[in-house]
Amino acid sequence: MAGEENLKERIRSGQTTIGVQVPYNATKSQIEDIYGKDDQYNYISVDSQHNPLNETDLVAVSQAAQDLSIPVHFRIKNTYYTWQIGNWLDLGPSLIEVPQTETEATAQEAVDYFYYRQFGRRSWGGAPRVGIAENPERLDYAEFWNNYGVLMLQVESIQAICNIPRLIRPGVDLISWGPADLTFDREANTSHPLSVSDDACVEYAAKVLEGTDTKLMIRNYDWTLRDKYIEMGATVLLESPKP
Repeated sequence: MAGEENLKERIRSGQTTIGVQVPYNATKSQIEDIYGKDDQYNYISVDSQHNPLNETDLVAVSQAAQDLSIPVHFRIKNTYYTWQIGNWLDLGPSLIEVPQTETEATAQEAVDYFYYRQFGRRSWGGAPRVGIAENPERLDYAEFWNNYGVLMLQVESIQAICNIPRLIRPGVDLISWGPADLTFDREANTSHPLSVSDDACVEYAAKVLEGTDTKLMIRNYDWTLRDKYIEMGATVLLESPKP
């Protein structure tokens, strides 16, 4: 963990921040190999929404990444598990993503269980937590975490995109993109102005977030699309590993 970058500060300042996906059970050597393919990477990502959830593997990959001073992004299993965010954070990730966020209630519950008191209501505990060795005291760690961890809410429907002004609030660092499910929703709502294209939705979201403390994250997957989405207003990207 020593020397690990504070992504929250980087993201809030609007700096371009790029992550790369790694296997859920990636070893330290695999992480080093994937992360070493591009000196622009700032974090790694593992996903449980569309993969089997193995908490032992999450601890292992988080520990390996901490040894390399690399933050870990973790997309949780389902929107309805926001109450469990604190427990998953106890296992070592630095960034949490809530998929298919639609409502203000989900957004607030995510904030509540992501942050420690007095800002949130996350419970105290967890030996694998990122940064605990450097901040072992309860209040010191709570202050560290509340100024370090990154919370993102994923919007995957036209309704969710239209709700962005109501979803963002103190503690929500990023609105993230779900292009595949959004495409399903656009196909089901062809009369809506935003149904025309994914790019139209991205441009709308970027405009809504302009001037706020919440930034836009895009799963561009292909590193050759970096400049496209950066020019559209995204400051955080998530890519597949380079060959």
